[in-house]
Amino acid sequence: MARWIDVSTSRHQLKLFDGNRLIKTYPIAVGKILSPTPSGTYTIINKQPNPGGPFGVLWMGLSRPHYGIHGTNNPASIGKNVSHGCIRMFNHDVLDLSSRVPIGTGVSIHK
Repeated sequence: MARWIDVSTSRHQLKLFDGNRLIKTYPIAVGKILSPTPSGTYTIINKQPNPGGPFGVLWMGLSRPHYGIHGTNNPASIGKNVSHGCIRMFNHDVLDLSSRVPIGTGVSIHK
């Protein structure tokens, strides 16, 4: 079975699956009203450790340009609609997730 990621913007949850089996659920922050996280199906196309700025310890770019899953330098934002459309995670969670998924992993984003 292939691993894939399910993102619920309304629940502020990112779930990692192996086929139909849930592996882990993580709390996330998502886009605000004026810059919502885009719904759709994407893939992880790159990983960048220590990208600097507000992106925390790791950036995983999505196949939709300028969007990604990344850490944060503002952990109090997790659970809220505050980003410019990206999916924010606690730094320890984004490192854990990155260690479990390869480039090419599918990401399904929905409300």
